[in-house]
Amino acid sequence: MHINGITVRGVDVDAQTRCRHYHTEKDIIAIKFRCCNTYYPCYQCHEALADHPIEVWKKEEFEEKAILCGNCATELSIHEYLACRSVCPHCGAHFNPGCADHYALYFER
Repeated sequence: MHINGITVRGVDVDAQTRCRHYHTEKDIIAIKFRCCNTYYPCYQCHEALADHPIEVWKKEEFEEKAILCGNCATELSIHEYLACRSVCPHCGAHFNPGCADHYALYFER
């Protein structure tokens, strides 16, 4: 899937970055995985399609633009995303607050 010129790989990805694994109204972010510099909607899509293990973003890399809002196609830095409290700071779309349960899969704590 291409969103505003950005490729998002995944399983059954829609135009707002939802996938087979996470597809509620609020599941509208994709994460650029550090290990391959590729956007996926979730870790399960990465596991299904990538041929390598996930690498966690290091704290000193949190200024990297690594989160894609599926509503407005804005790329957010990891710092912006972690500070936004599940609302896109650019368009006001609501993200799934349950994503926080998986932060350790993506971001160093």
